[in-house]
Amino acid sequence: MVIYGGRKSTGIDAVQWARRAEELGSGEILLTSMDRDGTCAGYDLPITRKLSEELDVPIIASGGVGNPQHIYEGFSEGKADAALAASIFHFSEYSIREVKKYLKEREIPVRL
Repeated sequence: MVIYGGRKSTGIDAVQWARRAEELGSGEILLTSMDRDGTCAGYDLPITRKLSEELDVPIIASGGVGNPQHIYEGFSEGKADAALAASIFHFSEYSIREVKKYLKEREIPVRL
């Protein structure tokens, strides 16, 4: 786990910290991979899946989306409860409607 915008490592394991946050009453975990954020290479699926399987609170995948497939993988492989994406919308590569349609076609529940 890192702080100060990813510039300083805390030495704390992300899974342990997420468990502690859950114990303290967190309603959900926003999991952002600093290594992936802004890269458009996809979510960190192994850590997303690990937290999703081990914690009882919802996990929101964040950091790294470059295309609609990455969001789908966050749900299908990462087992995330929700997904956050920014770059693909900021740079107008995809519209929100296009991404939601893509997910709905793959049986991910979304509102159109």
